[in-house]
Amino acid sequence: MKSIPILIVVSLIGVTACNTESSESPVAPVASQSAAIPSDEIVMERVYDLLYQHPSDFFVDERADTPRSYTVHHIKDASTSYELCADSMDAAIQLEAADNALRAVQGLYVETIETDRYFEVVRELSFPDSIGNVAGVTSPGFARIFKCDFIDRVGVDRNLRNGYAGTFGTTPLTERVVREFTQYQWQFTFFWPAAKTVLDTYSTELDDAIEHTLVLGLRRDQGEGRCDLIEVVEWTFSADRVSGTVEKDFDTLYTFEAEYADGAARKCDG
Repeated sequence: MKSIPILIVVSLIGVTACNTESSESPVAPVASQSAAIPSDEIVMERVYDLLYQHPSDFFVDERADTPRSYTVHHIKDASTSYELCADSMDAAIQLEAADNALRAVQGLYVETIETDRYFEVVRELSFPDSIGNVAGVTSPGFARIFKCDFIDRVGVDRNLRNGYAGTFGTTPLTERVVREFTQYQWQFTFFWPAAKTVLDTYSTELDDAIEHTLVLGLRRDQGEGRCDLIEVVEWTFSADRVSGTVEKDFDTLYTFEAEYADGAARKCDG
């Protein structure tokens, strides 16, 4: 079984190559972009469409084209609150090896990969016959450790939708860095994958910060005989231009109730 990042397999259909950022000075702040909140009909259409999760220009993970079943996870601290970072591949390998030794299913080392954002250790996962699977490798596992000079997440509480989200070490800080990080983080949140539809995204450049906002449609089952609760929210990641500190803010815009019946979604009365 895959972990939360399974959604990458079904929702991301392309590959985005990593690009280094320009060393030129940041451009002058521009007027804020804004999202046009979709109509309730479009919100319902998207949250009930299991094949839709985000706009076509959304950030695509590098592993999205993996042909087999696979897992992607970040190496975390002992409390599993935040993702660890490393300053070198050697340090990352040590962190990953210690983590692998504690896993229920240990993988066979294949290779290491380095991008602008993280170090990655690739292992082929194997399962013994004693748990009902064939012996030998079955699927690749990609373990990641952020580069500390990209972002330091020490002290982040991943269970919280608001508050501190890390500190960028990337200079100069650009809209693209903030946007791609925000969209990347969405893939590894604790929202149930089928209920975290991205309706729209937009960036805002201020004098002292760069922000990126995800407009989300969240669907929650309220129990037998009741309609689903649909929440339309804005989840904004704001990065300070000077310090690189990132804060996240989760703001519910409005809610309504809906249901899917006879092949169509409709709003509930009341």
